[in-house]
Amino acid sequence: MLGSAKAKPVAVVEYDPAWPEYFEFLRKRIAGTIGDLATAIEHVGSTAVPNLAAKPIIDIDVLLKSDDMLPVAIERLAILGYVHRGDLGVPEREAFLAPARDLPHHLYICPPRSTEFRRHVAFRNFLRAHPEEAKIYGDLKIALAERFRDDRPAYVTAKSEFVNQLTSVAIRDSEERS
Repeated sequence: MLGSAKAKPVAVVEYDPAWPEYFEFLRKRIAGTIGDLATAIEHVGSTAVPNLAAKPIIDIDVLLKSDDMLPVAIERLAILGYVHRGDLGVPEREAFLAPARDLPHHLYICPPRSTEFRRHVAFRNFLRAHPEEAKIYGDLKIALAERFRDDRPAYVTAKSEFVNQLTSVAIRDSEERS
């Protein structure tokens, strides 16, 4: 395709103890801009799980206080350089492109009853509480990143079954504790 950039290769690296610090830096900046609109700003995804291999990109979920706060959040985040990208096919989760030259991260804004937010937090908490499962997941991601280095959609598809199964267990575990 003329003029299109080649997709970046899938790179899964060993856990970096600086990831929580990167999240905290980003969280403070986001909270300073939209904190009054949110009930939670959470570090989710693999970089939020100690000792888990991951793509070196911080995932952040913001849970809004009410559904009608999204337009204000979009407006305020634009001041920081975030670009609203819509839900990208995932209901109850609005994606934002991070500012240029920023720490690599994904930002998602979720409505108060977001299933995606609950899934992300349950999955993260489960992996934190079950390091043996996190190790299996990390090993799978490393193997798949090697196999599908230049095919990100195939990488995502290949790990989806494991992620979906573990997420179901994580949600059940979370509901039993509630």
